[in-house]
Amino acid sequence: MKKSLHPLTLWVSAILLAIGVVALDNALVALAIVGAVAILVYIRRDGSPWNRSFSLSLRIGATIMAIRTIVGILIGVPIPGTVLFRIPLLDLPSWMPGIRVGGAVTLERLTSSLHEGVIIATMIALFGAATSLTSPHKLLRVTPSFMYEIGVTLVIATSLFPQLATSARRIRTAQKLRGIENAGLRSIAIPLLEESLSRSLQLAAAMDARGYGISRKRSRYRPQPWLMRDNTIVFFALALSLVMVTR
Repeated sequence: MKKSLHPLTLWVSAILLAIGVVALDNALVALAIVGAVAILVYIRRDGSPWNRSFSLSLRIGATIMAIRTIVGILIGVPIPGTVLFRIPLLDLPSWMPGIRVGGAVTLERLTSSLHEGVIIATMIALFGAATSLTSPHKLLRVTPSFMYEIGVTLVIATSLFPQLATSARRIRTAQKLRGIENAGLRSIAIPLLEESLSRSLQLAAAMDARGYGISRKRSRYRPQPWLMRDNTIVFFALALSLVMVTR
């Protein structure tokens, strides 16, 4: 059994690393950070249902990167450079100067689109890793009582990814029992989103019904201490973020 980290450790580290990635704006460094985070998730995983949310965040990030690349190729502001290929150019009205649909696709335009997609995917992967290794319930236990409204919002935000991963497996199993093989994404998208959001909202409603945040003094059955290993991880993330910001 791995020793658990403080619920805020990975979230604080993810925020610090996200700031550094955006400030540095380097795709290679961003990919290296995603690799390091993936190794951390592999080492720290304990078989909890929310562990699967990291792989889901990687797939979502890859999809967004692909969409951003395709959109950058088809639509955007022309960037001069080495022409890779040409696609039919669509004439646009005169009140849309500088924007083109189609035309010459340059290496610079392609790399720019890929670069932006990698940065976006890295943001998703960072917070996906924090969600994967932190129980949403433990995270809410350390939320100050005066932030109870934000805490209710965090219930929905932090439990969405884990619920998506768990619900997707449940829906696929149910479809296989009904004789539906090789179900595509379209067949599970609506029930997946509906079930995930419903469970998250039910949890938030249950917290509100139990008076979450009403009392200024929090009661804690098992207080979660902030230990030296939490300081080490946050300090490392802070140092790395400062290096990226100051470059």
